[in-house]
Formats: sequence, structure tokens, C-alpha cells
Amino acid sequence: MDTGKNLLEEKLLFTTLENIGDVLRNNPIVKAVKHTPVVGDVVNWGRSSALWPMTFGLACCAIEMIAAGCSRYDTDRMGIVFRPSPRQSDVMIVAGTMTKKIAPAVKRLYDQMPEPRWVIAQGGCASAGGPYNTYAVVQGTDLVVPVDVYIPGCPPRPDALLFGFLQLIEKIRRENPFILEERNIGV
Repeated sequence: MDTGKNLLEEKLLFTTLENIGDVLRNNPIVKAVKHTPVVGDVVNWGRSSALWPMTFGLACCAIEMIAAGCSRYDTDRMGIVFRPSPRQSDVMIVAGTMTKKIAPAVKRLYDQMPEPRWVIAQGGCASAGGPYNTYAVVQGTDLVVPVDVYIPGCPPRPDALLFGFLQLIEKIRRENPFILEERNIGV
């Protein structure tokens, strides 16, 4: 009778994602193979092959971002699928002019994105304020959130955004796949 109870407890052990995560974190086999180069390459391949950018356009560059997702450029073939929510996204594309009024919202959306997360500044306005050297325009996205890839142009063409995604993919493949553990960020 006691063995039946243990079997039932073992079956109930995997009822929540937290329990599964605890078992995987505490498994000695997982700990032994975790930091091998092959595992790192597989993790980075998975991260770089499934980028989910947030649909977040601020100005005229957003039209070019939308065009990059259409059939002519087809970001889906690269595993880049636009998502409507920051909680489902791992890439933020700041496409256009960021004013000081919208900057707190950009920061809030960035904070809602799960780790690891990356930012692309698309266009001259997002990169450095563009032609708007005024008190109302933020003179670069990097003053609000950290930027990983800058795409120049006014507005940059959709193929420039695809090239920016390729640069981000290369950056992700060179990263340490266990960066979250180094930063003590729980998954």
C-alpha cells in the first residue's frame, strides 16, 4: 500500500511548472551536462531561431516594420513572429520618434517583457533623435532602455530591419546561454 502512495506522489510531483523547474534545476545529470558547449549552442540556437518582437510603432518607421512582416519580406520564415503583448515578446523594436511623454510607457513595456530580452532601435529618430533636436524628443532610445541593435535610416527599408534581425541573431548566438543564472534572475 505504501508503494502505491509513493507512485501517486511521484505522479503528482509534475503537476505544476514550478515543480518541473525544481526537479530540472536539482537534477544531478542536468547539472553535469548543463555547461557543455553543445548544450550552450542548442540553447542559443533555440533563442535566436524564435524571436518574438512586440508590435510597437511610434512614427513613420512603424510602416516599414509592418512591411517587413508582410509577404514580400516574410519574417515568419526566419522564426520572427510579431506579438501584441510585452509578456509574450522577447524583442522590442522602437520604430520611430520617442517623445518624453511616451518614454515612461516604453520603459514600462520593456520591464514587462520576460528575460532575456533585446531592443532594436529602428531609424534615426529612435537611434539619436533624428532631425528633432527639441526639448520634447528623447535623443536616443538608449537613454530609456538598453539597445542591442541600431538600424540607421529615415525611415530604414524593411530589408534593413531584416539585416538588423540578422545582427541580433548573431549577437544572441555569441551570448552565454546561462546569463540569467549569472544575473540571479529566476526563470
